[in-house]
Parts: sequence; structure tokens; C-alpha cells
Amino acid sequence: MNEAAANETRIRALVIDDEAVIGLSCRRILSASGCEVETRSNPHEGQREALTGRYDLILLDVRMPDLDGVEILRAIKEAGVQSDVIIITGYSSVESAVDVMKLGAADYVCKPFSPDELRLVVDKVMQGSPVIRRNLALRRGVEINQGFEGMIGQSPAMTRVFGLIQRVAPTDSVVLITGESGVGKELAARAIHRLSKRRDKAFIACDCSALAPTLLESELFGHVKGSFSGAVATKKGLFEVAGGGTLFLDELSNLSLETQGKLLRVLETRRIKRVGDAEERDVDIRLVGAANRDLRRMVQDGEFRQDLFFRLNVVPIHLPALRERIDDLPILMMAFLDRLRKDNPSAPVSFSPEALRLMRSYAWPGNVRELRNIVERIAILCDSERIEPQHLPDELRGAPGWTTAETPPVPQDWDAFKDFKKAVRDATTQELERRFLEDALVRTGGNVSRAAELVGMQRTNFHALMSKHGVKAEDFIE
Repeated sequence: MNEAAANETRIRALVIDDEAVIGLSCRRILSASGCEVETRSNPHEGQREALTGRYDLILLDVRMPDLDGVEILRAIKEAGVQSDVIIITGYSSVESAVDVMKLGAADYVCKPFSPDELRLVVDKVMQGSPVIRRNLALRRGVEINQGFEGMIGQSPAMTRVFGLIQRVAPTDSVVLITGESGVGKELAARAIHRLSKRRDKAFIACDCSALAPTLLESELFGHVKGSFSGAVATKKGLFEVAGGGTLFLDELSNLSLETQGKLLRVLETRRIKRVGDAEERDVDIRLVGAANRDLRRMVQDGEFRQDLFFRLNVVPIHLPALRERIDDLPILMMAFLDRLRKDNPSAPVSFSPEALRLMRSYAWPGNVRELRNIVERIAILCDSERIEPQHLPDELRGAPGWTTAETPPVPQDWDAFKDFKKAVRDATTQELERRFLEDALVRTGGNVSRAAELVGMQRTNFHALMSKHGVKAEDFIE
């Protein structure tokens, strides 16, 4: 693991103590244990730093001039900053430290303290803190998958995708990537290229839906001067430009049948003929194709050549829609937010549980691309440290079920209408169940036992319902 990756998986700690020697001691002790430590001896500066939400752990002196630890702790909790706080106090103030813990501190340590005493308290808080575990998991999840050209996820579906990419990348086999628009098909293609033996050569991408068939053939195979109106010079096609590297053909479903036939010949012979040329030329590329339509169905409908489909579908990789891996949503949100903060440090640092609930209940018709754009929009317009429901765009705060991006068609017969009613009823019930669970967890700060008791359910039944809807208690811990 490189240094940057190691830093992403360290505990981030902030020490606020007006005695500089205490801060330096804490930094020395905790840094030796693998923590990343910042110190502030000015309590006002310490409070401003604490409210950024960048820290997993805050060590806070309870008695400081001008601004004491109690006021800073209250400000941290009122701002919704999800950092665990350890109070630093003198032996004569243990009773007051215990009172401060009632305001939300996780533990306290008495000074003067030995390195072992401090480590013991910090270790106890770290091991018992779901917030710290979640923060580390999010950062670790973001870092682990940076090798896949920004493809981020820890869900079983994405783990399978990463495994397939790792297995197929070292080969020269043709790969067909399928999935809805916005799921990251080009990212997957780039990951295959980056992990292949062709990584030092070109990666060329072509959107097959962007050009008319005649222009697309010229783009792919090249043309000679005078071969058609406007061909004022001989031009290499992308098959030649990508020589030795990887050619990514996106939106293959938009190829005309004539172009499909020419592509099939190139794949079988590894030779191309420029438009208007009689000479064939050898090409050496690795082809990765992508489609957001069902090519098998298109073959059945006579819209896509079966022989070309078989030639493309050597190693199929299907990228799931975001709604099919919704557990990856928090990791993706934090990754996009962290990237934005590199250019805009004043951007928000976290999402509230209520905002996360709304984002989880949205259908995400535009998939990861839509999520990235929405997080960027929120980060630019939000003037708060934490993103709340009121900061979300209208489509995320609207009625769940059918998305605002697409209105369901009116059924044309009675049987279809009955199926439609059942689908609406089921969708509404599912959403109400999810909201019922999440509301109880919000009210109890993510405590499943208390939430079950609050709504009058057995804990096992409540937990089973959580599993059914993919609701996780740690997402609601304050």
C-alpha cells in the first residue's frame, strides 16, 4: 500500500488543548499507533477545525480560556458532526467530565496520563464506535478500487465485475460490456486497458451513435483522398490509430447492418480496408465493445447480426444499475464529495441520515453519472457543512416510486391494468415499509433494539424487515 492509500485508512484525530505540550504528547503517542493527528492550542481555531467534520476522533480539553470544551462539544453535536469526542480533564474535574459525557462525549482521560492510558481509552472508543468503523470502511472502499479507473463499490455485484476485469484484462480476448446508460461502461473498458499488457499503448474510444453510418465507417477504417465528397486527404481510421492498444466501441447497437458486416470481417481477419482503397492493412488492437440495449433481443428482431454478436460476446461483463447495488451509494457519495473538496475546500463534508434515506429511495434512472452530477450540484449550492434534505434537488425530495424522469404509460387493457395496480401497490407498500423502518432508526439513532421496541415489533422481525429492504443501522447513527 502506498503512502496515500495508507493515509486513507488511518484514524484521523484532532487534539484541542490550550496546553501545547498536551497536544504534542497526544500527537506523538497516537501517531506511533498509526493515527493521523492534528493539534490546535487555540480553542476557537480548534472549534472551527472540529466543525469541518474531517475527523474520526476529537480529544477535547474540558477547561480552556475564552471557550471551554463544553461549549465546543455542544457546537459539535448541534452541527451534526459525527466525530467521537474524548474529554481531557484533570483528576480534580472527573465528576464534571462525567457530566460532560452526558452531552455526547464517548469517554474521558485524566491528565497527567501515560502513553498506555491514552492508548487504552482511544482503543476502547475506536473499537466500540460504529461511526469510526463506517468512516474507515468508506475511505477504504474508495481507495481499494482506485485501480479500476475510478470504479467504486463493495457490493457483491461490483466485486464480481472487478474480478472479471482482473481475469480478462491480461488476455487479448474481445470483451462485451453491457448495462444501462450511466453505469460506467467506459470506465470498465479503461480499467481493462490499464490492467492489460497494452497499457502503454493508446486507448481510443468511439461512440457509434454519434455519426452517420458512412461517416462512422470512415472514422473506424479510414479513407483515401477523393474517396467521397469532402475527403480532401487520406486519413487513418481508429483501428489504425489504436494500433497496439485498445479500441473501445460504445453503443454498438447503433451500428447499421452493413457496418456490422464490415466490423465482423475485421475481427475475423485482423485486417482493414480504408474507404475507397483496394489495399488491406493489418491491424493489431484489442476490442472492447459496449451496448445499453439487449443485443440478444436485437438478434431475434433481425436488428443485429447473430454472427457478430457471437464474435463480440466472448467475455461478457454486465454492469449493474445503481438501484441494483444501492448499498454502494454512501461510498460513491463520499467519493464524489471528497473529489470535489480537493478543488473546493468549503464544500460540505457529510450527508445527514435523512438525506441519505431520500437518496437511497430514489430510482436513479441516470445511474452513477446522475449521482455524480447531483452531488456536484449540491456541493456547489449547499452553504452548510452537512447536506440535509432541503439541499437535495426536487426529484430526490419528491414522491417515491415512479421517478420524475419517466411517467408510467397508461395500461391499454384490463389485465394489464390489474398488473399495473399490483405493481403500484407493491411499490408503495415497499416504500412505506422502508420509510417506517428508517423513521424508527432515525428516532433511536440507529439502535435496532430500541427501534423495534419503539414501534412494537420483535427485534428479529424488525431486523428481518431491515434485511429485506437493505436498510443498515449504521447509516442512522448520529
